[in-house]
Amino acid sequence: MNNLEEFFPVALFFFVAILFTLIPIIIAYILAPRTRGEKTLNTYECGIEPYGSAWIRYGMHYYIYALIFIAFDVDVLYLFPAALSYAKGERVYEFYTLLCFVLILALAIIYAWGKGVFTWKRKFSQ
Repeated sequence: MNNLEEFFPVALFFFVAILFTLIPIIIAYILAPRTRGEKTLNTYECGIEPYGSAWIRYGMHYYIYALIFIAFDVDVLYLFPAALSYAKGERVYEFYTLLCFVLILALAIIYAWGKGVFTWKRKFSQ
């Protein structure tokens, strides 16, 4: 029963997170206007009439930067609870586990840097 008592704050946090996700969706569904007009399915561009095609080619650097940012952002989020666990100082292997994790992240950055991901290639129009 002791394990269930320790898990209760996590379950409560999970339940509140689900509520904070679902309640705005339900409120928006109830309160949102349901009109169908001529411009209902048009792309909204800050009040300006849309023109041309919506398909524009962007450089792959935008996507690579975004993927690297998301990957390292999630990894840094892992470091907070791991650092709090290490702060208790109960086990030495926790420090080595955290150190290995940070070294793997550093190797990923070095690999991406070596591949030229962080160099922005500019296109000059002539």
